[in-house]
Amino acid sequence: MISTWHWVVPVISAELIGSCIQRNSIWIFFLLIQMGRGSIYKRRMKVVSAAMLIFLDYKAVQQREKWTRQSKRRGLWEKCHERNAKRVLNLIIEMEGLWVKLGQYLSTRSDVLPEAYVKRLMKLQDSLPPRPLQEIYHTIESELGKSTDDLFSEFIASPIATASIAQVHRATLANGQVVVVKVQHEGIKAVILEDLKSARSIVDWIAWAEPQHDFNPIIKEWCKETPKELDFINEAENTRKVFKNLMYKNRSSRGSSTHQVDVLIPEVVQSTEKVLILEYMDGIRLNDLEALENFGVDKQKIIEEITRAYAHQIYIDGFFNGDPHPGNFLVTKELPHRPVLLDFGLTKSMSFTTRQAFAKLFLASAEGDHVALLSALTEMGLILRLDIPEPAMEVAAVFFRNSSLAHEAVQTIKSLSEQRTRSLKAIQEKMKYNNKEIKRFNPVDVFPGDMVIFARVLDLLRGLSSSLNVRIVYLDIMRPFAEHVLQGNICKTPSGNLQWFHDTPLHSSVEGKLRQLLLDLRNNNKILGIQVCAYKDGKVIIDTSAGVLGKNDPRLVQPDSLFPVFSATKGITSGLLHWLVDKGKLNLEENVANIWPGFGSNRKDVIKVSHILNHTSGLQNALADLRGEDATVVYDWDECLWRLAALAPETEPGQCQLYHYLSFGWLCGGIIEHASGRKFQEILEEALIHPLNIDGELYIGIPPGVESRLATLSIDRDDISKISQLSNRNDLPPNFQPEKILGMITTLPAMFNMLNTRRAVIPAANGHCSARALARYYAALADGGEVPPPHSPSSKPKLGSHVHIPKFPPSNVVSKRQQKSGKKMSPWASLYKKNPDVTAYEAHGSSNSIDIATGNNVGGSSSSSGRHSSGDSEGEHINRKIFQGEKNRLHEAFMGAGEFRSLALEGGAFGLGFKRIRSKDGSLIGFGHSGMGGSTGFCDIENRFSIAVTVNKMSFGAVTRSILEVISSELGISLSDELVSSSQAGSNEPLIN
Repeated sequence: MISTWHWVVPVISAELIGSCIQRNSIWIFFLLIQMGRGSIYKRRMKVVSAAMLIFLDYKAVQQREKWTRQSKRRGLWEKCHERNAKRVLNLIIEMEGLWVKLGQYLSTRSDVLPEAYVKRLMKLQDSLPPRPLQEIYHTIESELGKSTDDLFSEFIASPIATASIAQVHRATLANGQVVVVKVQHEGIKAVILEDLKSARSIVDWIAWAEPQHDFNPIIKEWCKETPKELDFINEAENTRKVFKNLMYKNRSSRGSSTHQVDVLIPEVVQSTEKVLILEYMDGIRLNDLEALENFGVDKQKIIEEITRAYAHQIYIDGFFNGDPHPGNFLVTKELPHRPVLLDFGLTKSMSFTTRQAFAKLFLASAEGDHVALLSALTEMGLILRLDIPEPAMEVAAVFFRNSSLAHEAVQTIKSLSEQRTRSLKAIQEKMKYNNKEIKRFNPVDVFPGDMVIFARVLDLLRGLSSSLNVRIVYLDIMRPFAEHVLQGNICKTPSGNLQWFHDTPLHSSVEGKLRQLLLDLRNNNKILGIQVCAYKDGKVIIDTSAGVLGKNDPRLVQPDSLFPVFSATKGITSGLLHWLVDKGKLNLEENVANIWPGFGSNRKDVIKVSHILNHTSGLQNALADLRGEDATVVYDWDECLWRLAALAPETEPGQCQLYHYLSFGWLCGGIIEHASGRKFQEILEEALIHPLNIDGELYIGIPPGVESRLATLSIDRDDISKISQLSNRNDLPPNFQPEKILGMITTLPAMFNMLNTRRAVIPAANGHCSARALARYYAALADGGEVPPPHSPSSKPKLGSHVHIPKFPPSNVVSKRQQKSGKKMSPWASLYKKNPDVTAYEAHGSSNSIDIATGNNVGGSSSSSGRHSSGDSEGEHINRKIFQGEKNRLHEAFMGAGEFRSLALEGGAFGLGFKRIRSKDGSLIGFGHSGMGGSTGFCDIENRFSIAVTVNKMSFGAVTRSILEVISSELGISLSDELVSSSQAGSNEPLIN
């Protein structure tokens, strides 16, 4: 069986039934319709007989097709569909009740069902056999307490429409107002309630027989929502509410004109439980294609406006009609033609939080943002049993796909089937299931009821557009409404200002002035989400978190939120290499080839460790072509190291300092691993994470389980455009000059918002951390490696309280490089490339660890002896240091000064791994590293000051410079113009390294 939402939305859908028809598996469809009036046994006999007849008919045609000429095969199948569509229609009409509504739904799905079924079932929308007039009169008089003669001066005996629940007549009230009178069928309530019970039993049976087709979520939602349709008092209130939401006279106060819709809704005149009287509106039925053509109706415009009306209901109002089939719409005859929305019996309310989650799901699908997608699914309450972001994104894209034209139904079914097959294959490979197991696997653990009606509405809208043969691009039409619900989360008011900041008390007067600056920057649309943390004399003086996690993620930034910091990661990677030097495992003047076997080829035998740290190795553009060639190669650690070892330097090592913007991380990472005999991630944990007590708040390659804390990147296009005004810089390689950066930075958010990129280990550019973790790191470096006192207890959640997630499972999987060469490599190599459920982070370690300082085996990295409790007292930290060397000598090593001056190019911007920080008079006072877009971390050793800023709205760097200028001014610290220039144009350099 084929179900469009096989593993994300287990909804009974036309795709499933269409597939059944295409593949002659009609039995499962008829199991769904064997309810209605009369004995359960009679119903079953009728259904089984009809199902067998239809099944044999299709099988016979399938055999006849083999002996039929190609030119006549289409006609053969069309006649077969016509015969059997008529049988299905007759059966549904006889069964009545709930299954008329199923037939109505199917009648709209011309995008996936044969035309014969759509045309036949269209009768169920409003043209069922009418109920006797006496029955109508009796219900009206019983409900309203008066005879029809007393109520109406005229009552048209012939009904306007007869559908599943009620019959509609035109009438004129005694006061002369023309109205429509909707009268509920007698006994229909008992029939539908009984149908729902029977449906639950059948769905339970199907779930047992075919676990991958568990339709319990939809039947549960139907059982909750359908009875509401039977109370016309409820429908009257719904109509009034939608009327107010979409047609309220003072609409200008509810948002911009882009969010207003041009539709009509009839006003309620009177209502009881079984009778509803509404204003009469003359119009053309949407399924009357001939009349629409005669009146010159622009069908594209009408369907687009209906789609906009539903986007408004869903995203802005949080209250929408769940039954948009053609019978529930009219089009006005007079110009301008406008859609009329009818029948609000089945409506759905969504909380603001749920609306935000659906909006985020929609926009994540539009932008390919895996992190936002998984976050949205979690917020909606949909829990998956597997960590498989790619198939999840594919299904989300199908969910919001454009409508297709009616004649494309067969191709649509085929493409959906192929996609389902791909998803199943990915799951099967991941879980190592056999064919029998994968057929019974349902990857959805918990499915939210809210999504059922939402999915139904999207399906019906898609079918509606197909039935009128127009194509709708949902992503374009619905985007403004989805963005509105997310971006309008926090108002720029005094109360909104308080909400915009995380609830952390001020640590100093400096922090108060900083927060005012941040508000000003926010009001000028320069900030989306931000963290700032600073230490002075070993104590926290600033710890501020503000804004939202992303332009499509309105959750507030927390102190433990994780921001991508790009090249600020290089400062962390450099620290790990210096840590090995401090432990005696590495020498800065040693040739890399002596440490890293195979590195010395192609004139690289003279490259020293210091050349790598000082950006003078000549490998400045190494692996830069990966961005254009095959971006997935950056996920493969071993492949990247192998390619680096095979390259030749472009310039003479040690002679020219050119920024190694991408290669720096892998070069340092390769040295770290070969010098230590350990994996990069293990060294990171032992050297920094555990001793600094920043567990769970600093990663280079994120593990599964932290997605909910990730900030999403966007760019300040106005600010970024200023890069084009810059002249070329001598310290940057040709591929990283301003004009190249401008093109690169516009594509970075999309790439680095992808979950696979975030999970890759890229030590030059892929750090994810909180500002308080990064600031604590630089505070320790400022004091020669001494770990600062425990972080401020007012910062919640407490720093170090997260469990550091990574695991290092052994594996016998080999990478592409190993497969080609036939060589055996380490068990962790390319585990990620083979098993998508294992991240690059997990693939990057081993099950055993060796303490670098002692040489002792300490078991799994998660239990490293360097780990300490978050509750360490003030006294316990005093003698703990991450570096054991003398403070001044360490600082000189970081900056390439003093004793280490000969190892760094004279006058260069970089010391040994860190960017040099100078005072206004030009003297060296500190070191650090900034990242593309404005995130930064550094320390001023002269003033015992360290700071980290993390941002998710990438800019030229003016925001960060403004922050640094205010803080340094308040503290009386003199920093170079490069860091604190706050002119309109910013500094003459973008803050990128």
